[in-house]
Amino acid sequence: MQDHAQRLALHNEVHARPPEPVSSPTVISHVVMVIDRESRQASRLHLSRLLQDHHLPTPEENSTHLRADFGSWRLRWELHTEFVTWTFMRVGNTDLPGGEPESALRAVPQAWLSALPGKCLSRIHVWAMPAGESSAAWVSRCLHEETLVASQVADGQASVHTDFQLHPDGFSRILLFVGDLPPRQLGRLIQQMLEIESYRMAALLGLPTAREAGSVLADAERELAELAQAIRSAKREDEPGLLDRLTLLAGQVEGQYAATHSRFSASRAYFELVDRRIRDIRESRLNGMQTIAEFMERRLSPARSTCDWAVRRQTALSERVSRMSNLLRTRVEIEQQQSSQELLATMNRRQGLQLQLQSTVEGLSVAAITYYIVGLVHHVVEGVSHHGWPWGVEITTAASVPVVALLVWRFIRRLHEKLAKH
Repeated sequence: MQDHAQRLALHNEVHARPPEPVSSPTVISHVVMVIDRESRQASRLHLSRLLQDHHLPTPEENSTHLRADFGSWRLRWELHTEFVTWTFMRVGNTDLPGGEPESALRAVPQAWLSALPGKCLSRIHVWAMPAGESSAAWVSRCLHEETLVASQVADGQASVHTDFQLHPDGFSRILLFVGDLPPRQLGRLIQQMLEIESYRMAALLGLPTAREAGSVLADAERELAELAQAIRSAKREDEPGLLDRLTLLAGQVEGQYAATHSRFSASRAYFELVDRRIRDIRESRLNGMQTIAEFMERRLSPARSTCDWAVRRQTALSERVSRMSNLLRTRVEIEQQQSSQELLATMNRRQGLQLQLQSTVEGLSVAAITYYIVGLVHHVVEGVSHHGWPWGVEITTAASVPVVALLVWRFIRRLHEKLAKH
């Protein structure tokens, strides 16, 4: 059997980006960097330099994820369509520190870390700790209680606490207190929590675009309303100019739709991923606390509605411009048809006059041809009168006139009938 060229890659796609087995206590630092086409390759080269410095194998040219163990800490690198994620992990300490708790970035080379390619979209610290009496102290020390969100997850085997705030170091924070979760299930839960925050930020990239599109659409809608009013009272000579303005407006609307469609489609997909990951963590309520699902529903719904509204508004405006263009074109075509009918009527009248003139010319032609033929008959009769022609020259010439005229007229009619037939 000959395998398809993509068989191995497609088969391994179900195993792409598997969760990292994690045992508590563990400290995780997660960094999301937005990248473009150039920084995609730069991100892979940046990772290769770190691996080479630690004498570890470098990633393959087309690899999209990699896990590396540096002894005191581990790295998980994932390349997505629009961003790259760097996840740093190390064994944590259950003792509550006097100041800020240590992150997983303590052992990472700081010069290398500060030079990560791309633009940072999200930074998160996660502390996965065994559940115990010190959990409340950890929450009060690390999170803002006024914006605290908490719930039980993984069917009650763990609890998650976060405040969705940026702390002085620029990182948001998640506290995860674990019961009897196996390492692989805990790793999957941590990955889901990180993806919720990453996809939430990626989804919100469409919000500034939606706001900018709103101002552009408002101008376009005002222009369309003015054109609609002008079309109602427009004269025939004004219609070409209005059609040009409407065509220009249609181009602007379609151009703006093409420029934002990919961003809005990506945001819609990211919002759906956020909803899916929230369902995957299987939340249940902690007494008196707002769940992550409720927080996202309240805080993300306006942004999601704004993006969806911008898409619907673009589509509706495009359809209105198209209908207006069709109506104006129909009006112009009807007037052109009326002008064509008037031109055809004028041509018919001219053709009738030409036919009348032609009939008059034909009559003159019959008279002229008859005159010349009768003249020839007159000369012939004069020639034969000396040889015994029984009738006089004048009588013979006069008698030939109606005969010649009738023959000439008949010949011309036959010629016209033959031409008309062909």
